[in-house]
Amino acid sequence: MEDAPDILIAGGGPAGMMAGLLFARAGVSVRVFEKHADFFRDFRGDTVHPSTMEILDQLGLLESFLERPHNRVDGASLRIGGADYKLGTFEGLDTPAPFIAMMPQWEFLDFLRVEAQKLPTFSLTMCGEVAGVIEEDGRVVGLRLDDGSAHRAGKLVLMADGRGSIVRDQGLLPLRSLGAPMDVLWFKIPKGENAGDGLRGSVQSGRMAILIDRGDYWQSAFIIEKGSGEAVRARGLGWLRSSLEDAFPDLVIPDEALRDQDEVKMLSVSLDRLERWWRPGLLAIGDAAHAMSPVGGVGINLAIQDAVAASNILAGPLRRGEDPDPLLAKVQARREWPTRVIQRGQKAAHDNVIDKVLAGGPIEVPLPVKLLDRYAFLRRMPGRLIGLGVRRERVETKPA
Repeated sequence: MEDAPDILIAGGGPAGMMAGLLFARAGVSVRVFEKHADFFRDFRGDTVHPSTMEILDQLGLLESFLERPHNRVDGASLRIGGADYKLGTFEGLDTPAPFIAMMPQWEFLDFLRVEAQKLPTFSLTMCGEVAGVIEEDGRVVGLRLDDGSAHRAGKLVLMADGRGSIVRDQGLLPLRSLGAPMDVLWFKIPKGENAGDGLRGSVQSGRMAILIDRGDYWQSAFIIEKGSGEAVRARGLGWLRSSLEDAFPDLVIPDEALRDQDEVKMLSVSLDRLERWWRPGLLAIGDAAHAMSPVGGVGINLAIQDAVAASNILAGPLRRGEDPDPLLAKVQARREWPTRVIQRGQKAAHDNVIDKVLAGGPIEVPLPVKLLDRYAFLRRMPGRLIGLGVRRERVETKPA
């Protein structure tokens, strides 16, 4: 094995890149392994919430972050049964950026990469797919890549390799599934002269859809029943086109859009969490520890909060040469409660709204939606919950 950095991180997503930046900033040596050659993938979330931008502000990076291409969303609305309802606003939040920045995740990850690589104790290996862990005397001491190479961690292995993490696939830590009633079809629609911007949603009997503004095109998410991908595919692109036009009557889909089935990808939705996030020498964070539903777009932001909590608890002791193992449970204890709260809300949305809508039943506008639409001051409550989350973290580590 080569010389061992203090921490090896599997996965260059939001949790892994932010953790790498924070630990390296605190003077802990870090090496991140990302299995792809670049960060460019469409299946990654785009919603950077005020809670994440608070962290960037605490690091002195918010201004440069907002120089990257993004669209600003100041509130949330939803079309239900043909009528539009205002559900939330971020106005009045006591935070440096009271809005959602809709930024392609590859831009966000590249931003973190650029900032992290300014630090002498940070390194990043692309095309470094992790195949397994290395154990000695019951403790995880390193990572093995799919090319057969072995890499030792001086003090800790951090698993941030997403919902397909090897800690899940190889049964290294116990997993509890909460179930999810839907999958998502993911495709692009050129914007052209279409009206509207920001983040738009539509709910009709039997179907749900979301449009994410990416400047010159809409990133479209069409929600289908879990396991129905082949049946939907058999209906053809004409059905998908007409369904989207029914959901958004003002949407003009250009003739060149949706001409090939290969343009439509399916994202399998999961809602689950590890019952234990750690074992000696190893800690899981982000989607590796808890796969989140798309409901609320909170996945990125929860992952960032995990990374901040991990660095707050572990960076100082690691820098002093202490054994991190007795502290790993503290990271889970800090972050498990907010994870459970958010997943409980997502599960309620699955069971009480999404499942019933996809089953094709009649659409009834819930009383809370009517109240939020009618009273502007009430819309600040869901805006605060979505924008700032539960038990949001603050960067406590100091630069080395």
